[in-house]
Amino acid sequence: MLWSATPSRNSPPNSNTIHPVPSHRQERVRELLRREIGEAIRREIPVHKAGLITVNQVLPAADLRQARVLLGVFGSTEQQKTALQMLEASKMRIQDIVAKSVILKYTPRLKFELDDTVEKANSVLRIIDELEKQPPPQPE
Repeated sequence: MLWSATPSRNSPPNSNTIHPVPSHRQERVRELLRREIGEAIRREIPVHKAGLITVNQVLPAADLRQARVLLGVFGSTEQQKTALQMLEASKMRIQDIVAKSVILKYTPRLKFELDDTVEKANSVLRIIDELEKQPPPQPE
């Protein structure tokens, strides 16, 4: 198994924790779960109530019994809250749909989380734009 010295999302910035690099099979399972969960959400959650929900990433545990599903919700803050509530209420139905379409020894128990990387990236881009608009300091 390959190992990576990159810190995980939850580890402190100066952590030297070593994490395994996912195998080709694990990557294929991640992508398959991402597609199937996205399709199940599209069928089960109405866009007009919860906004547009995208599955950005699925992070299954090594034993595939659990998976964190990182979501992007395009809509108002109220729609984001509604989306999470509707996803929690429909979690078992979504897991059932995924279990029928993805043949694995275990169907992972899903945990839905909002993915804030898009907002963070947009924030960084706004800061860069503001810095570019400011006139350069004049040498004295």
